[in-house]
Amino acid sequence: MNRTFSRIALASALALAAVGAQAADNFVGLTWGQTNNNIQKSDALNANLDNPKLDKVIHKTGTWGIRAGQQYDGGRYYATYENFSDSNNGFKLRQQNLLGSYDLFLPVGDYNTKLFGGATLGLVKLEQESRGLSRDSNINYAAGLQAGLLQDLSKNASIEAGYRYLRTNVSTDMAEPGGPRLGSLDLHSSGQAYLGANYTF
Repeated sequence: MNRTFSRIALASALALAAVGAQAADNFVGLTWGQTNNNIQKSDALNANLDNPKLDKVIHKTGTWGIRAGQQYDGGRYYATYENFSDSNNGFKLRQQNLLGSYDLFLPVGDYNTKLFGGATLGLVKLEQESRGLSRDSNINYAAGLQAGLLQDLSKNASIEAGYRYLRTNVSTDMAEPGGPRLGSLDLHSSGQAYLGANYTF
């Protein structure tokens, strides 16, 4: 599964580079935000684990991301990778996002301040790492939208604030080690408010 994830990551990065070949400038950046997840649980899981509060596992979880892409006057293409985990009441989940995004810019006042909005496609890997349960993971597709405000600080540096919403249907199983399957959980959606810093070269 990890090998598959790595291959898809490489293919996505190459595709983004090809699509963004028309861009004038390359950029790299860091983001930090807080992620909330909407978890859907099977009836069996609710019955066997007394309706676990899995939405509380990744709830306002601090999320670091790295990104790289290309930017031109009217917009930008970029790839983002995030790896974060959290736990609550004995349950632990880990989420990895590999996303390709495109934003359009709308200048506000002078050209140093821009509104941006765009779409995202990619992959989400969800891992169930709760103590006392067998580990399980799965990868599936994700799609979403993002919007925010980008402020240029200089020719090469900028900061931004934004919000991204992702829809996916990645799922994992919960089972006792060497025992029966207790049920499944589905990651229905993720929301993240974030701050970012970018360097253009």
